[in-house]
Amino acid sequence: MHRFTRGNGLLEDFLAKKRAEKANNLMPQNYRKGKILDIGCGSYPYFLINTNFNQKYGIDPSLKLSDIKNKQLNLQVLDVTGNKLPFADSYFDVVTMLAVFEHIDGDKLIPVLKEIYRVLKKDGMFIITTPAPWADKLLHQMSKIGLISSEEIHDHKHNHPRSKIENILQQGDFERHKIKSGYFEIYMNMWFTAVK
Repeated sequence: MHRFTRGNGLLEDFLAKKRAEKANNLMPQNYRKGKILDIGCGSYPYFLINTNFNQKYGIDPSLKLSDIKNKQLNLQVLDVTGNKLPFADSYFDVVTMLAVFEHIDGDKLIPVLKEIYRVLKKDGMFIITTPAPWADKLLHQMSKIGLISSEEIHDHKHNHPRSKIENILQQGDFERHKIKSGYFEIYMNMWFTAVK
């Protein structure tokens, strides 16, 4: 049995599947002939394994490469904060960051977003999922009773509202009129798409 995230929690796998489902639904079919990068793909890259793409890349500092026997995946152990992404300009059709945005220190967000913008092709899409601000207290309570990983929850650096995240995306070079957002999982999580 693979763990999708750090730590334990009865609902971790279920929630990872819901995020993957949302991200898959946000991507137009024509992107899937190209390359995708999943930043923070987890210790086990569930989303990448369960998405249909020509070429799949994932990076995460907690990856256990010896546990993953999927030759269709290009995986690297890497923390994106403070590091340049090891890819050429305009390399990816889609970049995803599912339940990762809230784990990046505020002062590191904009440099990370600028790197994402750099590696996206023109008209490429960036997809984010992140908890809604009002879910924070509930998530902490759920972690106390073992429903979700306390390790993951206690690593959250911030919990921004939609408008603030849209502003941060703009500071990362994405244009306001190319950013869309909404809610899912009974308004407990938010999604964002930004097109280069």
